[in-house]
Amino acid sequence: MSRPTPTEAPQGPQAGSLKRTKLLLFLTIFIAMLGLSVLFPVIGPLGRELKLTPAQIGWFSTAYSLMQFLFSPIWGSRSERLGRRPILVMGLIGFAVSFGLFGLFASLGLGGQLGGPALFALLVGARVVGGIFSSATLPTAQAMMADLSTENDRAASMGLIGAAFGLGVVFGPAIGGLLSSISLVAPVYFSAGLAVLTAAAALLTLPETRRATEPHENAVNRRTLLTRGAIPLLLVVSALSTLASVGMEQTIAFYVQDTLRLTPEGTARTVGGMLVVFGLLAAAVQGGAIRPLSRRVAPTPLILLGLAVMGTGMLLIQSAHAYWPITAALALVGVGSAILSPTLSAALSLSAGDGNQGAVAGLNSSALALGRMTGPLLATGLYQHVSIGAPYVVSGAVLLALLGLMLLTRPPIPQATPAAGH
Repeated sequence: MSRPTPTEAPQGPQAGSLKRTKLLLFLTIFIAMLGLSVLFPVIGPLGRELKLTPAQIGWFSTAYSLMQFLFSPIWGSRSERLGRRPILVMGLIGFAVSFGLFGLFASLGLGGQLGGPALFALLVGARVVGGIFSSATLPTAQAMMADLSTENDRAASMGLIGAAFGLGVVFGPAIGGLLSSISLVAPVYFSAGLAVLTAAAALLTLPETRRATEPHENAVNRRTLLTRGAIPLLLVVSALSTLASVGMEQTIAFYVQDTLRLTPEGTARTVGGMLVVFGLLAAAVQGGAIRPLSRRVAPTPLILLGLAVMGTGMLLIQSAHAYWPITAALALVGVGSAILSPTLSAALSLSAGDGNQGAVAGLNSSALALGRMTGPLLATGLYQHVSIGAPYVVSGAVLLALLGLMLLTRPPIPQATPAAGH
C-alpha cells in the first residue's frame, strides 16, 4: 500500500491503519524519551558525586551530540534506502548499550574502583557510542511520521512526536527522582532496560512505512536541500534554539541545588518535580493546541511566538530564587518550546518536498545535535566561570536574537492547502 500523496486524505480502512501506526509510533517515541528524561534530574548530582566539574559533566552531552551531528544525516538518508523500521530499532539498541555502559562505569566510580581521567574518559566513551547509534532514532521517527501524513496534517503529526517527547519529560524526571532514592545510578540502568523493551516492541509492532524499493523521483541530495528556500534559516533557528534549551537543561540541576541549598538526592527529587510541570504543559500544547493552531496560522507566526515565549522564560529563570518562581519560568520555556519544535519540523518537512523526508529529518537532527553539542559546554562554562544566572541570560538573548532575525527576513515557507471544513 503506497503512502498517500500530499493532497490526498486517506479514507476507510487505510485511514484506520494510518491512525494505528501513528499511535504505535507515538508510544515508541514516548517510551524512548521516557528512558532519556529519567536522567535529567540525576546527571548533575551524579557527576558531582563522581568528583567531576560542571564543565566535565557538560562533555557528556557534547560528546553524545557531536556523534549525533555527524551521523544523523547518514541514518536519515539510509532510512530512505533500507526502510525506516530497521534503522529505528538499531538506534534504540544503541541507546540501550550506551546507557548500560555509562551505568557500569558510574557504578565503578561510586565504588572507588575507577576515578580521575580514566573514569571521565570511559564515561565520555559510553556517550560517544550512544551518540553514534541512537542518532538514528529521532530523524527516522520524524520521517516515519511524515510518511504517514499529508501536507494538510503535517504540523499536527509532528505535534504528536512533540507530545510523545513532552509526556516522556513529564514522567521520566519523576521516575528518575524516585529511583534516585535507591541510588544515583539506578535511573541509568532503568533507561537501558527500557530501551531494550522499546526496541523489541518497535520490531514486533511497527510496520514499515517506506520500502527499500520505493521510487524516489523527487529526491535530491543533502547539499541541494541546504540551498532550498527557507531550509538554511530554519536549520539555524533549530540549532540555536536547541543550544539555548539544552544549556538550560544542563545547568538547571546545579542552579536548583545551589540556589535552594539541597542535597544531591533532594536536588534530583526537586528538579524531577519541576520538570513534571514543564513536561505536562509542553505535552498539552503539542498534543492539543498545535493541531488547531497549525491549521489556522502559518508556520512563521508560530515560530515567532515560540521564540518569544521561550526567550522570556529563560530570562526569568536567573531572577527566580525559590521553588515556584523557578518552576513558573521553566513552564514558560516548556510552552515556548512546545510551539516552536513541531512547527520547525513541519516547516522543514513542507520545504523539502516529497521524497526527501528522511534527508531533511536527518539534517534537522544534525542541527539539533549541533545545538546539543555546543550548548552544554557554553552553559556549564558560563555557570562555572561567570555566574549561576549567566547561562539563562545568554540563552534568552540568543532566542530573542533569533526572533529579530525571523522578523527581518520572513523566510518563504510553503503552506499546506487547508483541508475542507477547516
